[in-house]
Amino acid sequence: MFKPTTAPQDALILQLVPIVTQACEILRAEYQAYVAGGDFTVERKSDHSPVTQADYRVNQFITDALNNTFPHLPVLSEEGQHAHRQQWQSFWMLDPLDGTKEFLHQRPEFTINLSLIEGAHTTFAVLAIPCEQQIYFCPLQGQPLKYNIEKEVWSEYVPVENHSAVQVGLSQSSQSKPQYQVYLEQLEKLTPIQEYRAGSAYKFCMVLEDRVDIYPRFHPTSEWDTSAGQCLLERIGGGLVDFQGRPFVYNQRLSLLNGGFIAYRNNDMKKLALQALELMPSSA
Repeated sequence: MFKPTTAPQDALILQLVPIVTQACEILRAEYQAYVAGGDFTVERKSDHSPVTQADYRVNQFITDALNNTFPHLPVLSEEGQHAHRQQWQSFWMLDPLDGTKEFLHQRPEFTINLSLIEGAHTTFAVLAIPCEQQIYFCPLQGQPLKYNIEKEVWSEYVPVENHSAVQVGLSQSSQSKPQYQVYLEQLEKLTPIQEYRAGSAYKFCMVLEDRVDIYPRFHPTSEWDTSAGQCLLERIGGGLVDFQGRPFVYNQRLSLLNGGFIAYRNNDMKKLALQALELMPSSA
C-alpha cells in the first residue's frame, strides 16, 4: 500500500514524469476512440498477437522522447528493432501498451512498461496505468513511489502484514489453461486462497497495492512484460523467479521470450508459491 509523501527530487523521475504523463494521455485518448467505435486500425503480428494504432502511436511518442532526453541510451521496444540489442550494456526497455488484448476487450487494465537495464539487471522502472491515471516508479534507490496524474499527488510504498487468505493474481486467459487449476489445487493444500484475474502487468501493481500476494505464470511472456514489475517487487522485498527459484535477468539470450515464473510480495509468499510448484504432478 502507499502513504502520502512529498514530491521526489530524483532527477531521473522528474525527467520521466512529463513523458509518461503525456504517453498516458495519448493512450487514454486512443482507448476512448476505440471504445467509441470509430475507425481504428488493428493488425496481426507474425505470432498472430494483435497490435493496434495505439501501440504504434505511444511507441513513437515515448521512443522519440527518450531519444531526445537520453540520447546515449538506446531503446529496446516491443514495437521497435532488436538487431543490435546484444551489444548494449545500458538501455531502456519499453512495452508501450502491455495488455493489447485487454484494450481490445475494453478492459482498462493495460499498462505502459518502461525500465532501465544495466548489464543484466533492471535498476529503475516505471509502470503506468493510463485509465487510472496512476504511475508507479521504482527509483534507483529507496521504496517505490506512486504518482496520481489527475491530483498531482505523490505516495510512497509501505509494507503490510500478510492476509489470512493468500491472494493469487491470475491472467484473464488462465481459465483455459489446465496448469493453473492444478497449481491452485496444490497451493490450496497449503493455505486458504482467493483468486483475482486481471490483465497484463496490472497484476504487479495489484501486488504493490496489497491486492495480490502471489502471481504465477505458466504461459509465455516477453522480457518487456516483466522487467519493470520485477524491479518494483524486488524493491519491496518480493520478487520474480523462474520455476527453479532464480530471478530473471535481461538481454542475455538470443530469444526475448520468458519461461514461466512466480512473482510474489515477500519471502513468506515465495516459500508458499514454490512449495506449491513442487507439489504439482510432473505431467501438469
